[in-house]
Amino acid sequence: MDVDKVAERRGAKGPRKRSDTSGVGAPRVNMMRDFNETNATEAVLERQSGCKDPRIRQIAAAVITHLHAIVREVEPTMDEWMAAIEFLTRTGQMCDDTRQEFILLSDTLGVSMLVDAINNRKPSGATESTVLGPFHIAGAPRREMGDNISEDQKGEPVYVSGLVREQEGKPIGGASLDVWQTSSDGFYDIQDDRQPEMNLRGQFTTGADGCFFFRTIKPSSYPIPSDGTVGQMLRALGRHPMRPAHIHFIVSARGFEPVTTHVFVEGDEYLDSDAVFGVKQSLIIPFVRRDNAREAERVGVANPFYTAQYDFTLVRARRARAINQGEREVAE
Repeated sequence: MDVDKVAERRGAKGPRKRSDTSGVGAPRVNMMRDFNETNATEAVLERQSGCKDPRIRQIAAAVITHLHAIVREVEPTMDEWMAAIEFLTRTGQMCDDTRQEFILLSDTLGVSMLVDAINNRKPSGATESTVLGPFHIAGAPRREMGDNISEDQKGEPVYVSGLVREQEGKPIGGASLDVWQTSSDGFYDIQDDRQPEMNLRGQFTTGADGCFFFRTIKPSSYPIPSDGTVGQMLRALGRHPMRPAHIHFIVSARGFEPVTTHVFVEGDEYLDSDAVFGVKQSLIIPFVRRDNAREAERVGVANPFYTAQYDFTLVRARRARAINQGEREVAE
């Protein structure tokens, strides 16, 4: 059954008339023998009363309550219910070792970024986090500061630099930066057989001054995979699958909370409509075009080239834990 066709039919007919039932105040007697739209939520919640784990019980109750509320609000037809089941089934069938369609679904519904925001509350001035994305690879090559992570150097050259520091501004020596990005035509190396292995990836370690610098090429905006159920959903919703150009970073240091984040290319046309809602204003930086042969030679890139500068501010691990546990008096 096709979700698009079901949506089209419903659009032609208009919304169904909503009932007034809410499930509140339903009788408790013989609910299992008289399961109906009035007592359904209460009956299902009562069946979870034997759960010994309070967290599982809390999550299950919330899922059941909100899912039932959605059903009551939209009153799906049986065809629509089956279309939803088939959509989720196909989503699972598309998952394998290299593709996770359910994570992509979470990303495009804004769930991934909401979970990230809840679990990465930060004090003012700390570098903000964003989604990891599906293209990170553990074990990227260790590189010397200043190395070029573009193995084939196809694209417009960029010199990236910055500082890893504490909230008070003190540089953090020995900080690790795990970096990865797309090619100039919008593909990660694991998507593109034309690229060298581990292209546009690298790990760097700061010296005592906390500074980092490396060479790369200017990343491109690109579409998330749209040949599956998530693409079908986006088309039905009138949404595009594009992500704005960015470079990924995981920045970590002993005693500090690591941050998984991006820096975005200022001026990209998709900054205000990122398919996975990952953009934050504080992470948008200018990629400044330079036409200076002497400076290009000094930093080891072809002329003309771009420069991009960003400073990462990390939070002490103890303070970060306190904030995320809601123990604000300890954090302060």
